[in-house]
Amino acid sequence: MDNHSASTSNAVGSGGRLAGKVAIITGSATGIGKACAIRMAREGASVTIDYVGSTDDASEVVEEIEKAGGKAIAVQADISQEDQVQHLVDETVQRFGRLDIMQNNAGWEQKHPFLEMPFDTYQKVIAINLTGTWLGSQIAARQMVKQGHGGRIINTSSVHEDVSMPTNAPYCAAKGGIRMLMRTIAVELAPHKITVNNIAPGAIFTPIDAEIEANPKLEAELMSEIPLRRWGKPEEVAALAVFLASDEASYITGATYFIDGGMSKQSGSL
Repeated sequence: MDNHSASTSNAVGSGGRLAGKVAIITGSATGIGKACAIRMAREGASVTIDYVGSTDDASEVVEEIEKAGGKAIAVQADISQEDQVQHLVDETVQRFGRLDIMQNNAGWEQKHPFLEMPFDTYQKVIAINLTGTWLGSQIAARQMVKQGHGGRIINTSSVHEDVSMPTNAPYCAAKGGIRMLMRTIAVELAPHKITVNNIAPGAIFTPIDAEIEANPKLEAELMSEIPLRRWGKPEEVAALAVFLASDEASYITGATYFIDGGMSKQSGSL
């Protein structure tokens, strides 16, 4: 798997693009969220690692950031629950004094044919992906408005905010909802100097994709849908997240940035 991974152990620089900023990244104990947390810390941000379940992965991310000279804490919060998201924001502000960047990254999916999709699975997918993004955006924005210095809301959406995916209807519905949520609140929050944008990843390689990588037929089918014919890297998504969180992106709001190797522009669906 080394061919899919890039080093994230660079030391924190004093002149990073996010120096003095405070960020929350939901679902950041593993995968794309982990890469974003490490990269934002490397760029000077103090970072809150949100996780559910075991503390092990989140603690390892905090340790990696601190070893590189950065600042991080881990906070357990189910982002589909309003009180827990409020706690996540409150703990961050108590520890670091403010909140500048909210990346709604946590997500969950479970595939079934539409006619066989259990209702409780549909509800859970919507709760985590769409309601979680709503709560994270609203509660973070309230804190940013209270501070009076603007802020950044970044949603880790998916190519499936625009591209269909049979057997994954609730996930596609949630990601499509995130697109219109982002576009609408970008207009509402602009007077407060809060920008809102989506990152829409395609096939980004994380350990959960090892089963596909190990099956040449499945991987070939996937690559046939991607004009650049390769997996994306979590670190590539993290680089985009840092850009959108930085002052360089201060005039960008209400936009979706696809990072998918061209997948969304090619006919067919996964």
